[in-house]
Amino acid sequence: MIIRFLSALTVVLIFVGCSPHQMRTVTPPAPLPPSFSQLHEGRSEERWWLAFNDPQLTRLIETAFKHNRDLAQAMARLEQAEALVDINQASRMPSLDLQGQAKREKSPGIFGDHTGNSSMLSLSAAFEPDIWQKLSNQVRSAELSRDAAREDVKAFFLTLAARVGDFYYLAAEQQAQLELTDQTIDSFAETLSRVEQRYREGLVPALDVYQARQNLATAKARRPQYEQGLAEARHALAVLIGRYPGDLPAGSVVSLPEAPDSFPSGLPSQLLTCRPDIRAALARVEASDAEVASAVADRFPSLNLLADYGRSRASNSSGIITGDFWSLILNAAMPLFDAGRRKAEVARNEARFREQLAGYHNTVLSAFQEVEDALSANHTTERRIARLREQVAATEDSHRVALDRYMFGLSDYLPVLTAQTAQYTAQSELLSARRQLLSDRITLARSLGGRWPQQTLTRLSKNDDSQEEDARYAP
Repeated sequence: MIIRFLSALTVVLIFVGCSPHQMRTVTPPAPLPPSFSQLHEGRSEERWWLAFNDPQLTRLIETAFKHNRDLAQAMARLEQAEALVDINQASRMPSLDLQGQAKREKSPGIFGDHTGNSSMLSLSAAFEPDIWQKLSNQVRSAELSRDAAREDVKAFFLTLAARVGDFYYLAAEQQAQLELTDQTIDSFAETLSRVEQRYREGLVPALDVYQARQNLATAKARRPQYEQGLAEARHALAVLIGRYPGDLPAGSVVSLPEAPDSFPSGLPSQLLTCRPDIRAALARVEASDAEVASAVADRFPSLNLLADYGRSRASNSSGIITGDFWSLILNAAMPLFDAGRRKAEVARNEARFREQLAGYHNTVLSAFQEVEDALSANHTTERRIARLREQVAATEDSHRVALDRYMFGLSDYLPVLTAQTAQYTAQSELLSARRQLLSDRITLARSLGGRWPQQTLTRLSKNDDSQEEDARYAP
């Protein structure tokens, strides 16, 4: 009997490792272009914010990495995925249970009541040979899902750093707009005073006074919107670094800096390895393919090995019986009829694979679109800033000449009014464009990805138990 059992077990082990499903190779949706349509050359900086040479921005980003609540959720999802890998790996290993039982019973009999004691202590083992690689593919799917969750965390690092940088420089721009508005208000108030003086001297009509007051009121009306913009940017920064919206104390206000050199775009083929979201989408496709393999294997026969060994003791009126017991069972099961459940499960996983594959292709295309859009935005914003600088210079000259002609009585007030409005508008647009270029630089760095998220994840994982509350920083 033992020989037959071992022979059957040998046959089973021969088939272990065979899979009825061939894993598929996943490729991009089309051949990659040889280069991006617009090439940008510049300094390569792995952690892009270091190129801005702003220690305060660096501290804010590091604080967000440690205390952002959305990032904490992503890290918790990664831990769940890692635990699922351990759960699935455990299913491939034998299980061993210790069982014990002690019993005292009384039962009626022909010759009177029977009272006895019994006890048992045993070890039970079970093992499912991984025929058709059903369990192996479940482990592979869990590992790939864990890899996808890890790439999601890296992608969140990219997004979080970019959001902190965007709101940081948005706050700087709103502060600069406030300063420009205050300077404009002072300038318009001075002009109004001069116009009123000329009106009292009978040199200009009352209409000039009303127009000067109108210009001043318009400038004052713009101030609240910049105050609100600054407050909202500061609130967003506070939440990003894990604090309440009002819990970002005022510090030194940074001025709006000049944009650093653009980041090199590199080759399109590098984007597939530098973008965590692409790697996450690819891992999910491969995980769904492993689920297909597991579902296909579930339609084939399965085997289970069961073993028990123990010792029992029973006492009754006829005496005490003590001894060892054991059993070794090979359990085989072949699905014959399940109303199409297993077949439908294979079809469901196949459809999910196609869904994930389409998502991966879309992620690749969207990534290339983001890079191309960012390259184009950097190029056009640079040109726009150059034109706006020329416009600001022209409006300053126009304002100076118009005001001089008005004060000498050579023209009416309308050219002064027009020149003042044009100068303020041009200066405000230049500030917005300079901040937009900073945002474009950040967007380009985020869209290109990089290897620094992996380094950051490793560093933060090692320091999870020793993190201390950071000092508070504010733009």
